[in-house]
Formats: sequence, C-alpha cells, structure tokens
Amino acid sequence: MVAMQQSSAASSSSTAMEDDDYEPPLMATYKHLLDSHPHRLDVVDHRSDAADADEEECFLPVIDLSSLLLQHQHKQSSGAEAAAAEQCRASIEQAAAEWGFFQVTNHGVPQALLDELHQAQVAVFRRPFHLKACQPLLDFSPESYRWGTPTATCLEQLSWSEAYHIPTTNTTAPAATAGDDDDKTRLVVEEVSTAMSKLAQQLAEILVADLGDSIGEDTAVVSRSTCFLRLNRYPPCAAPSGAYGLCPHTDSDFLTILHQDGVGGLQLVKAGRWVAVKPNPGALIVNVGDLLHAWSNDRYRSVEHRVMASAARERFSVAFFLCPSYDTLIRPRCGAGGPPRYESFTFGEYRNQIREDVRLTGRKLGLQRFRKPE
Repeated sequence: MVAMQQSSAASSSSTAMEDDDYEPPLMATYKHLLDSHPHRLDVVDHRSDAADADEEECFLPVIDLSSLLLQHQHKQSSGAEAAAAEQCRASIEQAAAEWGFFQVTNHGVPQALLDELHQAQVAVFRRPFHLKACQPLLDFSPESYRWGTPTATCLEQLSWSEAYHIPTTNTTAPAATAGDDDDKTRLVVEEVSTAMSKLAQQLAEILVADLGDSIGEDTAVVSRSTCFLRLNRYPPCAAPSGAYGLCPHTDSDFLTILHQDGVGGLQLVKAGRWVAVKPNPGALIVNVGDLLHAWSNDRYRSVEHRVMASAARERFSVAFFLCPSYDTLIRPRCGAGGPPRYESFTFGEYRNQIREDVRLTGRKLGLQRFRKPE
C-alpha cells in the first residue's frame, strides 16, 4: 500500500497542541491542497460517476474456510470432507483470478481477539499527537508512526490517515519497561500478527500450488523479517472536496489480510469502475499483491483499491502484509499462461523502484516497470 511518512511539520505543529489533542494536524498541513481542488475526488475519476459513486456497492465473494480447517485437524479425511476442501481451494483460486479480492469466514482468527485489538488500537491512536509523533509505541521504532503524505503535491496524492507500521520481527521482543497496558497491547498485536500470518501463508500455499509451486517458512518466499502489520486510523474529513483516506494503489506484497470496522470506505476497481466494498462483520478481506500477480504471470489479479475518508466518522482497520525476503526472485510461472509477461526481479529491486518512482513522479508505477513489451 502507499507509504505515509511523518511530516517535518510534526514538532512545530504539536507544540501548540494540548495533551488531549490526538488528531494529527492534517487540515493545517494540507489545507492548501484541499482548497485548490474544485471538485469531489470520488467523482472526478473517469471510472466514477457523480450519480452513483456513493451508492454502488459490491459484495465480494465470501469463502467459508471451515472445510480446510477440518481437513487440517484430521489427518485422514472422509471423501465428503476431501471434496469440500477441494471445492474451497477452487473457490479461492477463482476469486483471486476474477476479483483479486475476496472475503473469508471461519478463518481461524478469533473474533474476540480482533475485538481486543480494536480496543487497543483505539487507545493507541487516542494518545496525544505530540507523543505519537515523538515517542515510539512500546519499543517499536520511532519511524513506525506515520501520518499524511509529506511528498504530496496535489490532493490526489494525499492519504488522510495515520498509521503504525509494525514489522513482525518487533512483535515478539518484550519491552523492558512495559506497564500492564503496554504488555496487553504487545500481546494482542503479537497474537493477531501470528494468526494472520498463518492464514496468509495457508491461502498463499493454495494459490501457488495451482501454479505448480510451494511456499513456506523454509523457503525465501515468506520472510518474517519483511512481513508487517499495519494499524490504520482514518480521521473524518469534512472538506467539500473530500479526501482519500488511502490513495488509489495496489499492494506491493504477496498477499494481504485485512480486518475493517463497519464504517466502510474501501473501494476497488471492478470492470473498469470504482465500487464500494460493503463491510461484512466476522469476515476478513484477502487481496492479491503485485508479487503474486507477477509470479502467476497475470493469472491472479492485484487490483487497484482506495479508501475514501468519511465526512463525519473515523474508520479503523488492521492489515497484515505477507512479504518475501528482499532477495527473493519473482519469476513469472509460465505454466500459468506463458510466455512470461514480466522480467524477473527481486522484492528488494521492486521496493527500490517504487521508492524512486514516488520520488520522481509522486506516484507508484508498480509492475508496469517490469512488464515485457507485447
């Protein structure tokens, strides 16, 4: 997803804030971009329509994973259980190919754990802004907190949000001076990271198996050192132009697992149009990332998506990003439909190219940089 970085205005802006002011200074910092935009963001895109941009909703495919979990629990499955699990795998492959997005239920991540994380997440973002900007959360890196988009030169490049970017390598080391609340926060973050990582790897294994491959912790395709959990908060934005909570983008990973609240705002491109994803309590959203898109030689789709900031309500979500080691070679599997449509590249090369493109153009160009001429 599009990276947000801490603005250099943080320290000067926060000095005038009261201790109970938790909002990042988005309006003060980016008012000139809002004022310079004469139309609503969600209707100027040629793939949106002013008459129905706020009404057109899509219902993502919903896949019940209980048959897979049951098969994992039983070393020997009955014929009916095996058939149900095989149908589940086929549904996952079909949704990844046709939509690039799908929802899963009975996924193995306890709802009580997700509810506990939401409570901790709200508390974390309610900390005064000057503390969020200057003091690290637990013993995570000070750079883990990010807000806004410092490189934005127009409203289309601005993400109206704040987030904690937490590498999974940081979720298991105990904080030396953590109090009870910190201990609880760390524990729930660790448990959610572990559960979502397990789910993401199970789904990725199914998808790459269809390509004649296999992945796992014993290969370079999955690396704990590069996977991360991201806690997101999207403050309300009442400006007439509206704002992107998260700019249109594709994810730069292998696979993403998302849990969102009931506020809504997530939209994706389907059949050339932006459509809103209706929140589904109890389900997790799964989407294909760029690396799996290239790996599958266009069989699976990394779909452009965005978040629209609400005019009146804040929105929370948490996302887990399944990533390989930086030296993992992403090589299109021609068996998925050759010849190869992309040059081979490493995850590290892909990340560096994205950073350079954002620096030079203000936006991510992504896989088109590595696509072979037709």
